[in-house]
Amino acid sequence: MIDKFKIACSIFIALLIVDQVIKFGFAHFGWGVQGPIISLQLAYNYGVAFSMFSFLAEYLKYIQLTLVIIGSFYLYKNQYLFKEYYLAIALLYAGGLSNILDRFTYGAVVDYVYWHYMFEFAIFNLADVLIDLAVALIIYKQFRNSKKSQETL
Repeated sequence: MIDKFKIACSIFIALLIVDQVIKFGFAHFGWGVQGPIISLQLAYNYGVAFSMFSFLAEYLKYIQLTLVIIGSFYLYKNQYLFKEYYLAIALLYAGGLSNILDRFTYGAVVDYVYWHYMFEFAIFNLADVLIDLAVALIIYKQFRNSKKSQETL
């Protein structure tokens, strides 16, 4: 358990730092590149995915931080879940806390990856990708565990 915790903390810290450095570059140094498929350009998201709940902009950071704290207490009480999903949890916390840190630092989430080939897609960032990857890992493990339990019946 201690080894998995150390691995998860290392992944969390490394990804949080990488994401924050990239966002700092876009927010303060004017980084940006226009491409035919994907452009890298600064955008501030005052809501959550696809700018939903942007009317809660000032309160979202507190709501999200509360959810992270509740989730942390839940993981503490159910440590077997951390043991099983430590990699996904590290990714989820790195992405989630990085976006929450943006809200406290910039007043909104710093987004910068803009897909615009054939259709316009939302602008997103590395933290969003980490959160999506964490959810995909959790779903994969759930399917795998479900399949294993069905095979044993």
